[in-house]
Amino acid sequence: MGPSGSGKSTLLYLLGGLAHPTEGRIWLEGSELTNRNDSEVTKLRYDKIGFVFQRFNLLSTLTALENVSIALKLSLFSNGNGKRDFADPKELLDLVGLGSKLRHRPNELSIGEQQRVAIARALVRRPAILLADEPTGSLDRDNTVKVLGILKRLHGEKGQTIIMVTHDPAVAREGDRTLHLVDGVIENG
Repeated sequence: MGPSGSGKSTLLYLLGGLAHPTEGRIWLEGSELTNRNDSEVTKLRYDKIGFVFQRFNLLSTLTALENVSIALKLSLFSNGNGKRDFADPKELLDLVGLGSKLRHRPNELSIGEQQRVAIARALVRRPAILLADEPTGSLDRDNTVKVLGILKRLHGEKGQTIIMVTHDPAVAREGDRTLHLVDGVIENG
């Protein structure tokens, strides 16, 4: 948590290897992320990290189902045998309450529905780490509760690490730990 401009989104981008730190180092699973080349970081991100972007980053020409499924089509980063335990895109869309909107394009969905498509897309590869930038910011209370329940279940059952940025104190209270960021500095740890 923290005020706008405090560096919350930047922190997520740094943790996910989408931005490079000007100082310091970032470690993931005992290995330094900051000394890897771009293709190594991209492969690591594909294998381990899911993102829920604040602006969703849905492709306007694709349906909800295609926007979720596209994350599975990146065979460039296959681990060699092509065997991974991926989630079913249709089941994920149903889980977030969009089973009836599989064929809808982003412009045919509400902002909250687009956000839930983005969440399903981030979860389809079953990443070990989910970085979520305001994942409930455009959702009504019922869908916020539903999404938080999904995230809690993933953490509890699958041990998934979830790092979430939020402005909503009620959402923050659902986490195991809350950090406050002010002017790029974590105030409590």
